[in-house]
Parts: sequence; C-alpha cells; structure tokens
Amino acid sequence: MRSRQRGATFLGMVSIVAVLGFGIYGVIRLVPLYMEYMAVVRALEQTAKENPGASQQTLRTSLIRRWTVEDIKSIDPKDIEIKRAGNGFVMRAWYRAEVPFISNISLVADFDKSVPVGSGNLSGT
Repeated sequence: MRSRQRGATFLGMVSIVAVLGFGIYGVIRLVPLYMEYMAVVRALEQTAKENPGASQQTLRTSLIRRWTVEDIKSIDPKDIEIKRAGNGFVMRAWYRAEVPFISNISLVADFDKSVPVGSGNLSGT
C-alpha cells in the first residue's frame, strides 16, 4: 500500500489552503492601517519641513489642515504631542489602530513616530 501513496491528501491540501487563506486575509485587513500610518508620517514630515521656526499653535494648525487633506481617521491631529526640544519642537504621533478580523477577533497595530521641527532637535524615529 505504501508504494501507491503519493502527494498530499485532499484534507492536507484543504488545511494548507485554509492556513494560507487566513494569513492572506490578515494581510489584506492590515494594509489599510499601514497605508494610513504612512499618511501620518508624511503629514508630520511635511509640516516640519514647511514650518521650521513655527510656534506650537502654528504647527497644530498646519497638522489639522494636513489631516483633512490626507483623510486620516485613526488618530486625531489634536492627539499629536508637540513638545519643546532644544531650540525647536518634536512632534510625536503614538497611537493604536484596530481592525476587525473574524467575528469578535481583531488585529491591533501600535504606531510611534517622532519628527523634529527646527534646529537643535533629536532625529526622528
């Protein structure tokens, strides 16, 4: 009988396809979160580049405008932390984004990005 057994059985193939399907579905659900994170990073970096000597209020106003243009929903521009550092500021976006996966199971991603504004700041992470 052993000489007649070749390849994977139907049940084995279904198991492999199911595992790969769950993985691909998870990636499909997470891609929009990472795309939005890239929009957040772009908004922070462009704000820092265009307002090197700006005040905290000017930075906040510029961020609010960029949030509208980029259509960012995971974090509010008022939640961006703007702290004085040296002769300028550091803008930090730290947030957790969640997306439903299957039934009551969700996928969660934590994002953290700091961008220096002005001179005498630490480099961004």
